[in-house]
Amino acid sequence: MIRIASQPQPAAPEWHKLFLRMLPAITRYVRIAFRHLAPEAKAEAIQEAVCNACVAFARLAELNKLDLAFPTVLGRFAVAQVRDGRKVGCKLNIRDVLSPYCQQRKNVMVERLDKFDEIEGCWLETIVEDRHAGPSETARVRLDFGDWLHSLPRRNRRIAEFLALGNHTSEAARKFGLSEGRVSQLRKELKVAWDAFTGETDGNAAA
Repeated sequence: MIRIASQPQPAAPEWHKLFLRMLPAITRYVRIAFRHLAPEAKAEAIQEAVCNACVAFARLAELNKLDLAFPTVLGRFAVAQVRDGRKVGCKLNIRDVLSPYCQQRKNVMVERLDKFDEIEGCWLETIVEDRHAGPSETARVRLDFGDWLHSLPRRNRRIAEFLALGNHTSEAARKFGLSEGRVSQLRKELKVAWDAFTGETDGNAAA
């Protein structure tokens, strides 16, 4: 049997112990600063702030300036970094719309293309992509389609969703207890309602 010699683990830098002593106070500070956020976003912001504080503390140790390190100062600096979209280990990309830095600097808002239907109790993808439509058209119609669905009566909304998935008129008739003629009529009514909602009159909507 060949035994692999274990490598000795390097000793942790001395500043680790000093930072760990300050960590509870830093965490309390950033927790208060982000108390208004939703639970998931709050937890992420706190962890990101702790990482920023740790990096700042390590830099002070490297410069032999640990006498300038105080929990409140580090906490305030870390909170400012997080609010500015600066994440540890991530480059700042002003052109990436998913980057918090870009969103804050350019006032960009990113919305989901799937929505939670509170009435049906499930997540819905709001539109099926048309291969002839461009990305911007598809994104616009996805958002509009979700709003349009919620403007319909509940039964019509369910029928519209069912037909939008590519199901046939006969299948919709069986599912909702209607005649095929009535479903065909509803399909036309839904088409007219969608065109009126979007202002489309030529039938070229991406949906």
